[in-house]
Amino acid sequence: MNKQNNKNIVLEEYENEFTYKKNKSNLKIDFNRIAFIFFVFFTISIIYSIQLLHLGSLKLKIVETKPTINSKSFRSDIIDRNGNYLVKTVSSIDIGINPVEVIDRKKLLINLQLIFPNKDYSLIKKKLDKKKFFYLERKISAKNYEKIMLLGDKSIKPEEKLTRIYPQKNLFSHIIGQIDDDNNGISGIEKSFDNELKKIKKPLELTVDTDLQFLIREELIKFQPIFKNIGSAAILMDVNDGSILSMVSLPDFNLNERKTIKDLNYINRATKGVYELGSVFKTFTIASGLNEDVIEPDTKFQNLPKSLMCANKPIREYDDEMPKDLTAEQILIRSGNIGSVRIAQSVGLEKFTSFLKSLGLLNKIEFDIEEVGQPISFRWGKCKLATAAFGHGITTTPLQLAKGYAIVTNGGFNVTPTLVKKNYKNKKERILKKGVSEKINLILRKIVSSKDGTANFANIQGYEIGGKTGTAQKSVKGIYSKKKVNTFAAIFPTSKPKFVLIVLMDEPKANKDYIYYFKDGSGWKYKGNWRNTAGWTSVEVAGKIIEKIGPILATKNMEIN
Repeated sequence: MNKQNNKNIVLEEYENEFTYKKNKSNLKIDFNRIAFIFFVFFTISIIYSIQLLHLGSLKLKIVETKPTINSKSFRSDIIDRNGNYLVKTVSSIDIGINPVEVIDRKKLLINLQLIFPNKDYSLIKKKLDKKKFFYLERKISAKNYEKIMLLGDKSIKPEEKLTRIYPQKNLFSHIIGQIDDDNNGISGIEKSFDNELKKIKKPLELTVDTDLQFLIREELIKFQPIFKNIGSAAILMDVNDGSILSMVSLPDFNLNERKTIKDLNYINRATKGVYELGSVFKTFTIASGLNEDVIEPDTKFQNLPKSLMCANKPIREYDDEMPKDLTAEQILIRSGNIGSVRIAQSVGLEKFTSFLKSLGLLNKIEFDIEEVGQPISFRWGKCKLATAAFGHGITTTPLQLAKGYAIVTNGGFNVTPTLVKKNYKNKKERILKKGVSEKINLILRKIVSSKDGTANFANIQGYEIGGKTGTAQKSVKGIYSKKKVNTFAAIFPTSKPKFVLIVLMDEPKANKDYIYYFKDGSGWKYKGNWRNTAGWTSVEVAGKIIEKIGPILATKNMEIN
């Protein structure tokens, strides 16, 4: 009994001793593990802290290479009459290189080729040899800017600039014009309003309407392959205040590409082109006769010859079936040459030339852009009076033609064509006697609406259009060629004129396959023609234009006849 108890006591003591040693050993192991893990985390924290400090220093370097800003590059925005942006000033970055600071030329060229693979590196090498600062890339993209700045080359110099973007691209190219690399205007509004655009903070507001400009340009583009003309122009102007709602000249160009245009075919035909415009001048001849009280619309001219001789050269009618007895009104409706000569002779040389000058047709016009043409001067005489009466041997620009038609149809008041919105109104200056415009407008309406008129394809229902056609041969090196300029001067609505529309087509050709639809509601159509005259080209285009822009101008559904 005692022996057994002793065994139990010994066993219990052994077990207690074993358990105590085991627990003591475990405490040492857990402490060492914790210390090790703490050391690892502490080391990682130190590494990350060093890395953060390193990244912080890199950020400071980026701030140090922030592009310099050229404060002189500010230019005000340009908007249309409805507040749509035509020109917007935005921030961009140009990248330049200072060859003096290049450390490793070979390495730099390799890196640049990777970023800009399409550049001419033979030219870049020559620029580096000259040891003078040069621009590598203008308006650099954000992606390429990030790449080139990561090179960390001190010779690379970013320069932030305020530059111009043109949201409408080609749409207003001849009006807006261009700027050079130093942000100075070199053509168009950008040039003529250069100082104002650098000073004024609010946008420069123009009189043009983007929607009208788009629609008119689309029609001119659509008809180019139909009549195969080398160019065209259109002007839509308010006859009462001279504000130009649209001015298009084709071909045009994308302003964003900043290309130097040397091809003369890109001339602004609306303002710079100087042309003999033909029979559209007959309206001014009739107006001068009415203004001088030498004729009335029903004044009869009897036994008109088929031709006249002037300086040993014949003046003939374009239409062999022209009646020999015509009233003054019929002379304009049927576009008679001989009758127009007789009217001008009745007015007299001095009064006739004075009348044309009062309309602003003979001298260079002052305008909001510098690209305006100078009508060709000549010596007046009896023969020049005769030919000028029907638009032969006398030149002007489409812009001046628009002004002339505005004056003879708006009640006889002078207007100043403008592209820039004015906050003041000029005092009206009367050019024609009261009542002359009303008589002219009735005749112009008949040219479009009557069967004897030359502009029937513009007789669109609901618009009350009047106008006059003009077909003229182009003079090439002083010799008249078979090339033509076809023009239509339209006014609408004739009961109370609001707008004048000039449509000019430069060297169009007759189209034998084009289908003409009469716009009088009869449904009558005619396929093709052999006659390359304004009545079959410019009139057709003008009619299509007015169909498109009429609803915008709120002229549709006005009283006809």
